[in-house]
Amino acid sequence: MKEMVCIVCPRGCHLTVDDNMNVTGNSCPRGAKYAISELTHPTRMVTSTVRISNRDNMVASVKTSEAIDKSKMFDVIKAVNKMSVKAPCHVGDILIKNIFDTGVDILITKDVE
Repeated sequence: MKEMVCIVCPRGCHLTVDDNMNVTGNSCPRGAKYAISELTHPTRMVTSTVRISNRDNMVASVKTSEAIDKSKMFDVIKAVNKMSVKAPCHVGDILIKNIFDTGVDILITKDVE
């Protein structure tokens, strides 16, 4: 039996999942879907920052375009930390396309002129 807190909405339901993947404690169907996904294939959005090479002490925020496999999180962060980008850059610019063949891009989320 596993216990977890649902993070899909602010309600924070306390979920219990038995050995047969029956979920209890959820107030909506999204909680059950989250619990099963979390136990079978956990994914996360990754957010970080990247250095702006032609600006002193400036960074731009970045994120994954979709959630990635949780096991790849730290590899993605290491790859982003090794990079820098030149200004100007804009929200939605792709910093890394298809990172580690996941089909997920790393996107700039801050305009820097």
